[in-house]
Amino acid sequence: MQLSTKVFIGFALGILLGLIFKEKILIIKPLGDLFLRLIKMIVVPLVFFSIISGITSMGDIQKLKKVGTKTLLYYIVTTGIAGIIGIIVARTLKPGTGFVLDQVAKGSVEMKAIPKFSEVILNMVPINPFEALVKGDLMQVIIFSIFLGIGITLAGKKAEKFKNIFDAGSQTMYKVTNIVMEFSPIGVTALIASSVGEYGLKIFGPLGKFIIADYIAMITVILVLYSLMLKFIAKVSIKDFYRIMPKIWAVTASTTSSSGTLPVTIKVAEEDFGVKEELASFTLPLGATMNMNGAVGYLAVATIFVAQIYGIDMPIAQQAMLILMTTMIAVGAPGIPGGGIVLTVMLLGTMGLPADIMGLIAGIYRIIDMGHTSLNVTGDVVSTLCIARSENMFK
Repeated sequence: MQLSTKVFIGFALGILLGLIFKEKILIIKPLGDLFLRLIKMIVVPLVFFSIISGITSMGDIQKLKKVGTKTLLYYIVTTGIAGIIGIIVARTLKPGTGFVLDQVAKGSVEMKAIPKFSEVILNMVPINPFEALVKGDLMQVIIFSIFLGIGITLAGKKAEKFKNIFDAGSQTMYKVTNIVMEFSPIGVTALIASSVGEYGLKIFGPLGKFIIADYIAMITVILVLYSLMLKFIAKVSIKDFYRIMPKIWAVTASTTSSSGTLPVTIKVAEEDFGVKEELASFTLPLGATMNMNGAVGYLAVATIFVAQIYGIDMPIAQQAMLILMTTMIAVGAPGIPGGGIVLTVMLLGTMGLPADIMGLIAGIYRIIDMGHTSLNVTGDVVSTLCIARSENMFK
């Protein structure tokens, strides 16, 4: 039985147990909390190894300067736009309005003061990278990983051993993540059961609005942003593109992993879209680690959702900061199942919002994560096609 099937069974079983035993089922809540802790445990080392491995895969400095810079530009810009779309959709649909949690006093939480832009930039750079790793400061870990990856690339053959170490580390952490995710059916069952037992079915109405808002944001990115890129930059038939992509979407929906889908993504890019091997083998692995359009849209929707629950109206400056933060965090998001859960907790903490709701969101995360992964990988392919057109790297 596939992991996704087990998770769906756990989801249904959790609802059933919660309805039957009500508050008594809270005794198994620690299993759900354990699942979240396990994910939080692996996210920093996974991001550290995967980013360095992705950068060193560029091969040489010339490739890094030209294609690498263009690739990063596409990924960062599209990710930022996805964040803007997520905010617009969340503010329009207001999925958090009317959501009441008995254990939380509405209006009892205040947003943190908005830091100056210079402070944000300085705080991204670690004084002690080891301290950043120990504390789990994801921003600083990302920056350090980028510089270390560039340094290894510049060192060339002299640093070949280091490159191999980080490649092996990335693969090892992915396997560790798979081990952790094997616990996800039990974790999801416990999270859903305890949520239903504590709050009853009333939680699924507001969560339904949240799921709808998240998917509308993803569909808008595909229909507006990606279609425009395909038509005017990549100059690829939109009809042919969406006829071919289901080959990849079938895998992303079942694995919810950009990295796990990578072999299929590269094969489709080369064989169906005609992208040259040297480009596909560079941009797509990097995208599986760094290009998270689906993740940033979700992070934006989730943050606005939580702010609306507490009756907090985020000012324009705070929304601009949210776009910056979600873009940076999503760039470092691991391309593995469930990675967005702990990143949401980190983002909410950074924005001064409580993460109480994450127990509920984690329970339905598998439903929306299928869309996140599909959007992430679709963005990888679209950006690769645009770069292939501009660099004349079609077969």
